[in-house]
Amino acid sequence: MSEQFRCWHCDKALEALILPMSRREVCATCGADQHVCKMCVFFNDSGRGDCKEERAEWVSDRERANFCDYFKPSESGANTGSNAKSANEQALADFAELFGDTPKPSAKAEDKEKSATEIAEQQLRDLLG
Repeated sequence: MSEQFRCWHCDKALEALILPMSRREVCATCGADQHVCKMCVFFNDSGRGDCKEERAEWVSDRERANFCDYFKPSESGANTGSNAKSANEQALADFAELFGDTPKPSAKAEDKEKSATEIAEQQLRDLLG
C-alpha cells in the first residue's frame, strides 16, 4: 500500500489498514477510533471543528466513531504531533507576521501553577512596566 495513514490521536502509523475504512477501525497503539471527523480530509480545525463538506450532517463528538458518508481518511490525521500548532496559535502567528510583530507566547508552565489572582497581578505589572 502506497498510502501511509497515521493515527489522529497518537500520530503512530496505522498498520494493516483496509480501505474503505470501517467505522470500527481503531489504532493498535492508543485504541482511538479512526473513523472520526479529526481523521477526515474535510475536517476544518478552525477551533469550532466544522466540516468543509457542506452536505455532511453535523457531528457532535468529533473524536468518536461516526457514520458520515463523506468520510475520507487523511494520511496525516489531525496533525496532533508535538510541533503542530492549534488553529488559534496559527492565526495569532499569521496576524503578528502581517504587522511585523512577534506573537505573545501562550500560557507558560509557570503560569499554570499560579493562582488567577497572581496571574492577573503579573499581567498588570507587565502592562504598566
